[in-house]
Amino acid sequence: MKKYCFAVDLVDDEKLITEYEQYHEKIWPEIYASIVDAGIENMEIYRVENRLFMIMETNDSFSFEKKASMDMNNEKVQEWELLMWNYQQALPSAKKGEKWIPMKKIFQLNK
Repeated sequence: MKKYCFAVDLVDDEKLITEYEQYHEKIWPEIYASIVDAGIENMEIYRVENRLFMIMETNDSFSFEKKASMDMNNEKVQEWELLMWNYQQALPSAKKGEKWIPMKKIFQLNK
């Protein structure tokens, strides 16, 4: 199992943030299937103000290239991503078209 962490911002508008959270209370079944089929075992999203933080745990079959290819060939995923751009905004350091930015681990407590 491998763990990845990402960040993205939401448009700083309470109405839009509420709508975004409502979409994530029950994601579309096709989106759920695309996540699981890509080898993602667990995914959590947290929010503080308009900043989102995602933790993604994957199995050995997962690769970013495989996920990107699957997403590009899935109309519902493309529809979802286009819809989510109404709520999300790229971090200042993001490249053109880039949303979720990988975060660098700087600390881990092992007891």
